[in-house]
Amino acid sequence: MHDSKLKGYKTPMPTNGQLDADVYGKDYDQNAYRSMIGSLLYICASRPNIMLSVCMCTCYQAASKELHHQAVKHILRYLAHTPTL
Repeated sequence: MHDSKLKGYKTPMPTNGQLDADVYGKDYDQNAYRSMIGSLLYICASRPNIMLSVCMCTCYQAASKELHHQAVKHILRYLAHTPTL
């Protein structure tokens, strides 16, 4: 079932391609974040075009914030939008 409210993306990261530590941002559950990163690393074997974006997100596993979670969701929406690549 396709949710029409979800926006697909044509790039794995926003055009500025920058992530920072976001020291003052809202904390995000580390276990959930690490699980998502692990799944994305597994997918990188068949989708090498997301490797850079995923690796940028892996740097923040120890102190994940909501900003980093949004970046991972962006990658997931990109994957959903481009299933044939």
